[in-house]
Amino acid sequence: MEATAVFDPWSPEFVADPYPGFARLREAGPVHWFEPSRQWLVPRHADVRALLRDRRLGRTYLHRFSHEEFGRTPPPPEHEPFHVLNGHGLLDLEPPDHTRIRRLVSTAFTPRTVEELAPTVRRLARERVDALLAEGGGDLMATVAEPLPVAVIGEMLGIPAADRGLLRPWSADICRMYELNPDEESARRAVRASVEFSDYLRGLIAHRRTHPGDDLISALIAAHDEGNRLTGQEMVSTCVLLLNAGHEATVKTVGNGWWALFRDPGQLAALRADHTLLPGAVEELMRYDTPLQLFERWVLDDIEIGGTRIPRGSEVALLFGSANHDPAAFAAPDRLDLTRADNPHVSLGAGIHYCLGAPLARLELAAVFGELLRRAPRMRLLAEPEREGGFVMRGVRGLLVEC
Repeated sequence: MEATAVFDPWSPEFVADPYPGFARLREAGPVHWFEPSRQWLVPRHADVRALLRDRRLGRTYLHRFSHEEFGRTPPPPEHEPFHVLNGHGLLDLEPPDHTRIRRLVSTAFTPRTVEELAPTVRRLARERVDALLAEGGGDLMATVAEPLPVAVIGEMLGIPAADRGLLRPWSADICRMYELNPDEESARRAVRASVEFSDYLRGLIAHRRTHPGDDLISALIAAHDEGNRLTGQEMVSTCVLLLNAGHEATVKTVGNGWWALFRDPGQLAALRADHTLLPGAVEELMRYDTPLQLFERWVLDDIEIGGTRIPRGSEVALLFGSANHDPAAFAAPDRLDLTRADNPHVSLGAGIHYCLGAPLARLELAAVFGELLRRAPRMRLLAEPEREGGFVMRGVRGLLVEC
């Protein structure tokens, strides 16, 4: 089967509901060549989980090969600000740099730190729900889902409240480059955002070096281990990654999650009747309509998937959304089940690149869903939402509700 017959990440119809196409990919085989992006698509849960942990694959190849040695064309020089910023972040590094930086960042990003943030997260969730209730409803995305995680990460990093309005536009423009085959306009906007965001953070970091505070940037400046410290670029890239990864997926999970609940009145009623279901509901909503649909890895040494040889220099696209709907891993995977006991979803990744901010994401999601369940128990949807244009980071454009 030609993958292009069922996989079209640029089609609004496919983006609206990719899961039937994923089912056909899984049934047809464990791996499929997709010529438009020149990637191998991997749709099955067992393969995705295994490859996330397979050290023969990497998020980058530059720790072992030059572009030319790997058979790849270097990115255009005008895109360099984006690639410098992206290439020094945890998500796109491999050992030994990944190991060193993650260890340093982890000293300032512990479960205890996240737990200490809980009162702040709950306060910010209350404030955003207050704003929604004061108007009797409105756009749940613009009023609650989008500003909450930006405010949380802004408080964590110590970014002044007056500057936080800059963060989401920068993040949105940078994240456009994570879509498949981004166009030149997306690249131009991502480069501009990378320059502006980096310049802003360098100024803030310089200020914190002489005026440290009780914030994550100050903690990152102080973090050291066996004489190692974060370089200036590593600090900037880490802060950008914490913002981008720390809020884009959370925003999309809130939107996708409420849209799923509104479409399943029985499950929504059960959750409203029993708030103790919330922790499991958060996991199920992350699985059911996955915010990050695709995660790319480079093949550093030849591998084999289901009898198909994938040579070094290839790129694989791990289809998280498909893996999360694989009947080999989940009973009745296309059914929303907030009481699902066995839920090995891959929405937060696995292996060395497992989401560092997973505890914070769960805290934020529980806070925002919990506040809305408690204080807007009759909230209803007024209009079916539109999907955003992107497939890799897939969400809804707005969610108009009445409280």
